[in-house]
Amino acid sequence: MPLKYPSVYGYTLGTQLAEGGFSKVFLATAKDTGRSAACKVVALTRQTTKAERKALEKEIQIHSALKHDHIIELLKASVVEPSSDNEQGRGYVPGVYILLEIAAGGDLFDKIAPDVGISDELAHLYFGQMVAGISYIHSQGICHRDLKPENILLSGTGQVKISDFGLASVFALRGQTRLLSERCGSLPYVAPELSLDTPYKAEPVDCWGLGVILFTLIAGNTPWDEPTTHSPEFRRYLSGEIWREEPWTRVTGDRKSLITGLLTVDPNARMTLNDVFAHPWCLRPSQLMNLKSTALANVINQSLQQNGDLEIANPPQITGEIYSDMDVDGDIPMSGMQTQFTQSLYLFSQTQSGTKYNAHLTRFYARLPPAPLLLAIQDALLALGVKTKPPPLPPPESDEWNELRKVSMKVGGYDRRKEVFKGYVEVESFEYGSFEGGSLVVMKRDKGNPISWRQLWKALINSEGVEQHVLRRNRAQT
Repeated sequence: MPLKYPSVYGYTLGTQLAEGGFSKVFLATAKDTGRSAACKVVALTRQTTKAERKALEKEIQIHSALKHDHIIELLKASVVEPSSDNEQGRGYVPGVYILLEIAAGGDLFDKIAPDVGISDELAHLYFGQMVAGISYIHSQGICHRDLKPENILLSGTGQVKISDFGLASVFALRGQTRLLSERCGSLPYVAPELSLDTPYKAEPVDCWGLGVILFTLIAGNTPWDEPTTHSPEFRRYLSGEIWREEPWTRVTGDRKSLITGLLTVDPNARMTLNDVFAHPWCLRPSQLMNLKSTALANVINQSLQQNGDLEIANPPQITGEIYSDMDVDGDIPMSGMQTQFTQSLYLFSQTQSGTKYNAHLTRFYARLPPAPLLLAIQDALLALGVKTKPPPLPPPESDEWNELRKVSMKVGGYDRRKEVFKGYVEVESFEYGSFEGGSLVVMKRDKGNPISWRQLWKALINSEGVEQHVLRRNRAQT
């Protein structure tokens, strides 16, 4: 008898949103109210160690205590234990079920054009929200220690939400402060003192992470692959040479002094959050604070609109009608996902079975059925140095080949910063009006930098063997 997922505090698990090494994230819906949440399911087996369980318990304990406008709220958590004989927990999938506030706006960095970045005003707005969230976390005696683009999400009204407290640690309790010693985090974002063998102060680690994120917002890429002398870019940063190179030449004035203050190698001389609050760039009033959701979404989408990416993800000849047909009342969520903000961000796509919420802007439509298109995508990704794990496909030209409607393929590799990325490419049969015998392709990232994932998407749609099938405005009738 197949295992099923239980109801979690009145929420029913539905569509899978993401998948990691040992966890999956589902869209969960409250039976009584229709409210949406995210449910992270971390697998448990009889081989799960005590240390792994303790780490999960620590994450839940820390995260559940944090209540702030710019932090994803942990609502509830429960456990389904594997049974002693067959690892089946009363017919349910064994695991730790963590119910979280839904971030209907998806990844902030999924909406940023690589090597372009976002406007100064938008960076100012969102950086301010991140600083407010981290300041609150520190006031609770907690250090995040894993600030990076993939952990910065957006709510259904366009507010920053800081997520993932798996590496968080308590550094202050009852007036006592301690140094930390655990080495953790991702190399492009980690503070340089973590490469040493000595204990380190907690708060400066997050300040460094904020500096890396601010640079990434402005430049559209991370500054280096690691903050050590092994990195040529970091060596040029230490010498000052890098300020004569793109995109560093775009970081000027108050923004430059703020970034250099946060990215000061000596943690004792590094800017504190109090220094950040008092900095001229942060003191000025936000010009976007009172924007309505539609206008804010348009500002966010600006770089993707200008470079043509948004039109490929949402070709007007297919998706133009679905947004005008939506009935949205202000920012009141419909099932928690559909608001003026998510609608204006184009987080819905036209599928064969109707309009669906789709937080991934790394998608495209192609004039080729699923099976041959998947093979073309696989060849293109292999040529780009990406590892693929395709599913078994029926023989070409067989009835099963022609009737295949949906297929997915796992992909993974390393980006330009030597950071691991993982995800999968989902290909679904799609026909709409004169668009016949085609497919909708969605690239769903599970791990890695969202900007690097967008770079991979861009390389794929421009690759030999795939590019000629991608639906574009000037190719609508071909």
